[in-house]
Amino acid sequence: MDTFLTAFKIVLPLFLVIFSGAVFSRTKIYSGDWVGILNRYALYIGFPALIIYSLMQLELKGQSYTSLILLNSGYIFVCLLLVFPISKIFRFSVQIKRSLFLILPFANVAYFGIPVLSNAFGTKVLPVAAIISAVYAFWLLTIAIILIEIYGEEKTNPKKLILNLSQNPLLLSVLIGLAIAFLKIDLPYFAEKTINIFADSVTAVVLFSLGIFLGTHKIGELKEWSQVLVYVFVTMLILPALFLGIIHVFNIDTAYLKPSIIDAAMPLGLTPYALAIQYKIETTLVARVVVLGTALSIFIIPLWMVILG
Repeated sequence: MDTFLTAFKIVLPLFLVIFSGAVFSRTKIYSGDWVGILNRYALYIGFPALIIYSLMQLELKGQSYTSLILLNSGYIFVCLLLVFPISKIFRFSVQIKRSLFLILPFANVAYFGIPVLSNAFGTKVLPVAAIISAVYAFWLLTIAIILIEIYGEEKTNPKKLILNLSQNPLLLSVLIGLAIAFLKIDLPYFAEKTINIFADSVTAVVLFSLGIFLGTHKIGELKEWSQVLVYVFVTMLILPALFLGIIHVFNIDTAYLKPSIIDAAMPLGLTPYALAIQYKIETTLVARVVVLGTALSIFIIPLWMVILG
């Protein structure tokens, strides 16, 4: 019961922000440019600040996180590879295929992952949670974007792709945050506090934007949500179960099993939603997967905690 209560306390405030955005979209104050402005703020200011601030808190103390990085990187790559046979078997359109590069691998390991792991295992797990978040962010902003670009309507220009990646604010923030952590750079208090203020703002901004987006779109038919339910079931139950099974079959000895599996079972993250808007791919589908996955996480995440003991 305590585990379910903890999950409920984490999820409910986020849903209230989404609901507030949906209500706001029905007022006279709202205009069509709100979503774009809020998402650009999140992409270029809020998310980078959150990533940098999280990585700044790492206390490495000579500890090796190699196995943790490889374990979670392997899971992400397997999920990405599964997009190809799944898209072929079910004859998905190119747009759905591009969306799956975001939907299948990339869970909300920051906003949900860090609070849930902290409540479950205490503050000692925070360095592990931050590393996992960095791994997901790095591959999301490199290999996933490359695949989305390759399968886009326009012919891929390698030079343009490399230039876009080198200018991506989220990828740059990962590199900056890791540099600060590994080089043990001690920023002045006022600089760290400023970054923290921006980092604290992004959750409300993106969730409010998501609420506005949902509030301005039709709910859709039941069969459309049934498809979303399948994606949620696969990403939050099937794939993490396969992840756990592979670890047991190959007898992989890791102290990072529980946080890695729980993070893999998190609902779809908000960064993929922002990227879906940026790359103009099945935004409605991605948004619905975020919302439904977040709603069901109040039951699914505690279930995984029970399974993992």
